[in-house]
Amino acid sequence: MAATTPRRAPGDTQKFRVEVGPSAIDGRGAFAAEAIPARRKIGEIRGEQISVREAQHRARGLARIMIVEISERRAIDASRSADPLRFTNHSCAPNTVLRIRQGRIELYAMRDLAAGEELTVHYGESHHRGRLACRCGAPRCSGRL
Repeated sequence: MAATTPRRAPGDTQKFRVEVGPSAIDGRGAFAAEAIPARRKIGEIRGEQISVREAQHRARGLARIMIVEISERRAIDASRSADPLRFTNHSCAPNTVLRIRQGRIELYAMRDLAAGEELTVHYGESHHRGRLACRCGAPRCSGRL
């Protein structure tokens, strides 16, 4: 009997199952709930569209934010989203890449990912401006976010 892929609801942006759980990096993290092949879209992070100015205001003073700038003027605040990928933690040696396409935040596997593996992405520039210690544990960790 051949294995079947679970059916996704129309409009579902998750292409692979992802679960949220305790993370050794920080707080909670996003974990592959099934094997994910390299270079495949895992899913999207959705949320409230806001201005970059509002994003900066909301991020002020917070250690954890779930906001991604999608252009020079717009950002997505995923803090109230149900999408599990919003818990993707930073790593200096990530296994996923974040791409902005037509105002959407998409996450892709950089290599084959095993079920149970924590999904990580390199945040790039962040509102922390180098003031927050990085806890990714990668061999060549920059030490700061």
